[in-house]
Amino acid sequence: MAVEPGAMTDAERWFRERFSRTPQRDALFTTLSGEPVEPLYGPEDVGPFDERIGLPGEFPFTRGVYPSMYRGRLWTLRQFAGFGTAEETNERFRYLLDQGQTGLSTAFDMPSLMGHDSDHPRSEGEVGREGVAIDSLDDMETLFRGIDMGAVSTSMTINAPAAVMLAFYVAAAEQQGVPAERLAGTIQTDILKEYIAQKEWCFPIDPAMRLVGDMVEFCARRMPRWHPISISGYHIREAGSTAQQELAFTLKDGFTYVEQGIARGLDVDDFAPRLSFFFNAHIDFFEEIAKYRAARRIWARELRDRYGARDERSLLMRFHTQTAGVSLTAQQPLNNVVRTATEALSAVLGGTQSLHTNSFDEALALPSEEAVRVALRTQQIIAHETGVTNTIDPLGGSYFVESLTDSMEGAAYEYFDRIDQLGGMVEAIKQNYPQREIADASFRLQEEIESGERIVVGVNRYGQAEEREQDILRIPPELERKQIGRVQAARARRDSAAVEATLAKLREAAAGESNLIEPLLDCARAHATEGEIVGSLQQVFGTYTETPVF
Repeated sequence: MAVEPGAMTDAERWFRERFSRTPQRDALFTTLSGEPVEPLYGPEDVGPFDERIGLPGEFPFTRGVYPSMYRGRLWTLRQFAGFGTAEETNERFRYLLDQGQTGLSTAFDMPSLMGHDSDHPRSEGEVGREGVAIDSLDDMETLFRGIDMGAVSTSMTINAPAAVMLAFYVAAAEQQGVPAERLAGTIQTDILKEYIAQKEWCFPIDPAMRLVGDMVEFCARRMPRWHPISISGYHIREAGSTAQQELAFTLKDGFTYVEQGIARGLDVDDFAPRLSFFFNAHIDFFEEIAKYRAARRIWARELRDRYGARDERSLLMRFHTQTAGVSLTAQQPLNNVVRTATEALSAVLGGTQSLHTNSFDEALALPSEEAVRVALRTQQIIAHETGVTNTIDPLGGSYFVESLTDSMEGAAYEYFDRIDQLGGMVEAIKQNYPQREIADASFRLQEEIESGERIVVGVNRYGQAEEREQDILRIPPELERKQIGRVQAARARRDSAAVEATLAKLREAAAGESNLIEPLLDCARAHATEGEIVGSLQQVFGTYTETPVF
């Protein structure tokens, strides 16, 4: 029924006559990112939205990238795994596959992430602590011993030396008789977010971007089942960003990689279908769902309208999600089971293609076997017991969710405009713009927690006087000595002259303009170590020095 001019709507009448006369509890009615949340949402908050949300598997893909979504196939159940040497992680991989995991996700230790060998002075005390130590082809072969690399999908979370690890992976598969064309999986490679948030780099920004372009080009031509970049908002969020900043900075990084591929002469449809994304599932349930829905819509529109993609696969934003490590608490760690389940459910309702659930003890140490099993069972319970996979996008059409999705999209475009005014994402990073925005957002949230305005259960409210000690996974110190012995033994039994010849050719190629992946593969096959390869490239590229944010 039409409302006469000047007359109150039902929602206005309800607010004045009903809601306003009811006391509200003292609470912070905002999203985790600080956006105000209204007491009620209705049609007037979203207007007609059928065209904006569309149908699953159809432009603009707000409701999902595939027509059948989880009625056709569940998301890939992954658990991030890696600790100690390749032998220990190989055992964990086999355990997870036996428990029903459907894809492998590899965590590397800090020396590997930074391009150092295990016997480098800066590696002392860090070998095998945060992930698995991979120094050379020998380690990569051991990591996948007994696992058919042509039959499993593998994700590798590494960025600055990603091209080196990809070379090790391809060479290890060759030893199994599996050609590069058959390999399926993803390597993160998102170097821009390293300068923004995670701070693990080997080279200055421009040559690092060249390596990314080399990988995209190589995979477009040689590895049709491989995703050469997982454009990552996860670490941007872990550094303290808001959901809006995670969305905007991640997408802008993605557009920058698209522009780089086009500038190299590649057709956007030759590589865009193999770009994937990696998002954080934080604790604010509806805000996260809106973020994923907005992300799909923006990506599809920009790839079609700005970058001229014609292949529908280029428009599909497929993404992996990991529950928020930063939301886990060392206090009352079993509460983290509930946090992780809530975050995982938001990822599923948001339409993720792949999911990792954090273990409840990860605020204390690398996850124990029991905690990993509970985390995996969390996904399996969501998949098989809750009923949320029975229908597609069950929250689509919710006034609240659609309004949040629209506002998330609007905030992202505001950030895009500011970044463009600075000269694009690379220039914005050099000027510390996203770094400052994240630092400010992180400071605001911490202030809310410390003041008690935002409640964190077990931390600033509902504490326990005494907590039982949690059994945690401890990495024996002898594993570091074992890995150092492995890398030194590998050097001793190889052909040193052949290694130096391949490293010299790599430096020569780096000084020119040719694609570096083939020279990197030659280095890997000759059993050059990661540190030797990175060091050779640094002789040509130099190293990176961060400028202060403030």
